Amino acid sequence: MQNVKKRIETWLEQLTSLIYTHPYTTLVIMMAWVALFAFKAATIHSDTSLEGLLHKDDPILIDYNAFRDQFGREELIVVGIKTPDLFDLKFLERLRSLHNDLQAKVPLTEKIQSLINARVVSGSQDALIVGDLFDPWPDSPEAVAAIKNKVLSTPAYKNTLISEDGRYATILIQTSQFGQASQNSGDLGGLSGDDMAGLEPDVKKSPPPYLNDEENSLIVKSVTEITKKYEAPDFNIFISGSPSVTHALKIALFRDMTLFTTISILSIAIILFFMFRRVTGVILPLLVVNFALISTFGVMAFSGAVVKIPFAILPSFLMTACVGGSIHVLVLFFKEFNATGDKKKAICHAIRHCSIAIIITSVTTAAGLFSFTTAEIAPVADLGRYSAIGVILALVYALLFLPALIAIIPLVPRSVRDKEPQHRISDKVTHTLANMAIHNKWRVILFAVLLFAVSATGFPKLKFFHNVVQWFPEHDPIRVSTETIDRDLKGSISLEIVVDTGKENGIFDPHFLKKLDEEAEKLERYRSGDLFVGKAWSITTIIKEVNKALHENDEAYYTLPDTRELIAQEILLFENSGSDDLSDFTDSQFQKARLIVKVPAIDAIQYTAFITLVQDDFKKAFPGYEVKTTGMMAILFKTIHNLIISMVQSNGTALLVICFFMVVLIGHVGLALLSMIPNVLPIVVTIGVMGWIGIPMDMFSILIGNILMGIVVDDTIHLMHHYTKRRKSDQARDPEKMIRETILDTGPAMMVTNFVLAAGFFMFMFSSMNNLFNFGLLSGVTILTALLADLLITPALLAAVEKKH
Repeated sequence: MQNVKKRIETWLEQLTSLIYTHPYTTLVIMMAWVALFAFKAATIHSDTSLEGLLHKDDPILIDYNAFRDQFGREELIVVGIKTPDLFDLKFLERLRSLHNDLQAKVPLTEKIQSLINARVVSGSQDALIVGDLFDPWPDSPEAVAAIKNKVLSTPAYKNTLISEDGRYATILIQTSQFGQASQNSGDLGGLSGDDMAGLEPDVKKSPPPYLNDEENSLIVKSVTEITKKYEAPDFNIFISGSPSVTHALKIALFRDMTLFTTISILSIAIILFFMFRRVTGVILPLLVVNFALISTFGVMAFSGAVVKIPFAILPSFLMTACVGGSIHVLVLFFKEFNATGDKKKAICHAIRHCSIAIIITSVTTAAGLFSFTTAEIAPVADLGRYSAIGVILALVYALLFLPALIAIIPLVPRSVRDKEPQHRISDKVTHTLANMAIHNKWRVILFAVLLFAVSATGFPKLKFFHNVVQWFPEHDPIRVSTETIDRDLKGSISLEIVVDTGKENGIFDPHFLKKLDEEAEKLERYRSGDLFVGKAWSITTIIKEVNKALHENDEAYYTLPDTRELIAQEILLFENSGSDDLSDFTDSQFQKARLIVKVPAIDAIQYTAFITLVQDDFKKAFPGYEVKTTGMMAILFKTIHNLIISMVQSNGTALLVICFFMVVLIGHVGLALLSMIPNVLPIVVTIGVMGWIGIPMDMFSILIGNILMGIVVDDTIHLMHHYTKRRKSDQARDPEKMIRETILDTGPAMMVTNFVLAAGFFMFMFSSMNNLFNFGLLSGVTILTALLADLLITPALLAAVEKKH
């Protein structure tokens, strides 16, 4: 293995010499390469939808898409309007104006419902009339009072079109199932139906594209702009629903992503300047990481990937995590250059001396990230895949760009006597820490053991939590609106239950409908913690309305008919009335029944027991029938369940891969395993602290272990790489001397790279999103803890196990 490493070092040194001799050729080729990626990166799209969290072949997503194809998109934009008097004529006129405005101006909508076009079923035993609540429009207090009585006596309106207490009215906007492209699919390019007739057997129609992220944002922006004009003290508007939350999340993440990238560049530049006191020491590493970042997004675009929720951390993460390789090369380069004044010799020496270490650090970082690819959560898998690619690209660019740029940039060597003050400070700090670790090795080790034990006691207190709404600040409009609608209108998202009878007209069975209605009533009584069911309704609601109407609107007949024939007759009468509401609850063959269960947007973990209960209960209630649960609640449940399992598995994978590379680098199994202790300890401490102080484990914080394990091991790799070289060359084998010299050599660069990393992660604390703030704080503290572990615990462990010859 040692011979292999020497051959690699020799080959890279020769490559560096070749690049230095032909810098302009190298730069032209590399810049053309980066320009190609930059051009493609400009075409990348985003997808912050909840269904975008799942892989395309996930059974939950397949069921959800089948549901949407049958019943349309169940995600609603909920416009809640609070008013002192819901049945004041001026309010109703304003509500009508808003409803009509939304109907006329909001694109890509399937249906808009409110009291203005609410369904009213009336009739006699011989006829059924289905009309609108406000037809005709009331022109007197008496007419308004009659409408008020009708509204308050209609169960279907409560917690859908009005609140139970009568303080809120709603406008429910159902967006289109398919996007703009599908609406143009009818264009046959000038061919008539007869022209196409002979081609039909050979034409394979691709499914129309679903509504995409940009189109969803267009709808939400349109709704927001229109409703702003109607906002008033007595017409207080709240906008929520999953399309609105998705749009708000997209805006916040992209705003924060731009902010993080800008601040990361500035912080890295400042730290690099204080380290090198050269403009080139700032520009060169930043060029490398920016080229890697651009190329990563280019690779994403070429592969058809899109930017999803976790990608908010990608730019600043890559910049901070990938700058270390360039720093280590430049530290050695400037040290050798200041001593010899020979740029070519200095860069060849730097590449030869640290190439193996930065290759291994890049590979271990990429391995930790690539372990995400097994995740059942699509954006987490994509984040791991493309982050790993970015890390490897940064390594390649550091090895190729730096020699070429150094060759053409005029540099002046500095006298060794002119060592900058910050280098003297870092030397002093590392010297002090090395002595402390060596002379107090058993105390340091005991402290590490106690710290591990205390941290582990926080594990049982750790809570998993996933609530996108609570990522927003308390006073953010989308959080205020969602919490208001959840509280006063009893929910903003839904669980969809579809029962398939397996036969045509199967839902006409009185026993089946009675059980469906009983299950809905049972669900409406459900309460557990923050989770409750605000409303549950199905085709039984329509049938009961029809039955009541056909019996002269007698409340006693707001029930389901007893016979199959009567049920079929009433459904046929409703279908012939001109209303298309039946399609919301059943298919054209009357084989499937849909039950909509409205719930609040809360912690997805709380959905687990509820969904399990619903599935078990419906299987017992409908034996022999196929029962499927889908909708936003089911997706959230599946997402957090998969995420927890995937991260546990990928953490184990990352640990094994990193251990393997440590053995390869060090060439000694015992020392390799020993060196992993200071890298696992910071992760354990962070998780323990989260448990103790109550920071929940969510979609972002659960990534910390995998992301940081591959990063914090980098310093250990550099330290052990230098130590093992001394161990083989030092015949006297004086461990204390070797440890001290290794720390003095690698300590300053380790401190700078860790400060850059910590600063990069601390940048996330500038986010307006609570989850990103926690992610940044925890990651930054973990990085600094890992630095102390490498400078104290690693030397102490080496001093304890190594014997003097």
